[in-house]
Amino acid sequence: MSEILEKRFPAADTVVLSRGDGCNLVVHLFGATVLSWENRGKEILFLSENAVFNNKKAIRGGIPIVFPCFGPWDKGPQHGFARIKRWQVESPPKEEDSNIVCCLSLSDDEETRQMWDYQFKLLYTIQLGASSLTLKFTIQNTGNKEFDFTTLMHTYFRTGDISHASISGLEQLTYIDKVSDGKEEVEKREFVVIPENYDRVYKNCPSEIIVKGVTEKSGDVLIKTHNFPDIVVWNPWADKAKAMGDFGDDEYKTMLCVEAGYVSKPVTIGSGSVLHFSQTLSML
Repeated sequence: MSEILEKRFPAADTVVLSRGDGCNLVVHLFGATVLSWENRGKEILFLSENAVFNNKKAIRGGIPIVFPCFGPWDKGPQHGFARIKRWQVESPPKEEDSNIVCCLSLSDDEETRQMWDYQFKLLYTIQLGASSLTLKFTIQNTGNKEFDFTTLMHTYFRTGDISHASISGLEQLTYIDKVSDGKEEVEKREFVVIPENYDRVYKNCPSEIIVKGVTEKSGDVLIKTHNFPDIVVWNPWADKAKAMGDFGDDEYKTMLCVEAGYVSKPVTIGSGSVLHFSQTLSML
């Protein structure tokens, strides 16, 4: 997948990280969206065949970044503007401690200030390891007033078959069921499976959860988070899949979003302050 994507886009639009051992990554500068992560030759992320690349619409798949708002936003586009802005290369790929690392950045501009009048700088550090991917997200308040935000890494995992995928580590957690008008429930299952349209925000999550059935029936991914207390689990299922123009009718069968974030309540960051968030995805 990564080799195909490299040829598909102009070199100026993507950054490629490669270890030379079947572990590769492609990130598009539009939205700083990680399009592909290959581990030992196997693609871990889902990217819709119908994804639109017009530098306007958010890319359907990979790992888009949500900031400064998760969900509908009365000041601007759904899920904020970070996923539909062109990011800059802060530092190009280089080797650090046996990993390949690069950093992208996004700062406020006239367009962002018209909808959300705050000054900021975002740093997104991507670290590709032998069997892991670490994504570090730093938010700097560069202005003279505090602001509130929500943020999330909207990770789309590729599944061999959604009926064989599950998530462990969410048992006994309270979740917001967005399909049921925001009703709050407690998760009773040790292994969460997805049999229908699913859109839930799990609150106060442990720092480690496991997603089973990634890439193929036996593929497991450990998600380890820092400063992300929430996990969003999403699959549109059949009817919603058909209603989305940038998503194949049957693609819900081969994807599962498990998204680390800070979304159940806003975060406040003071003037001149810096906050750090991260997730590490490790193949088990």
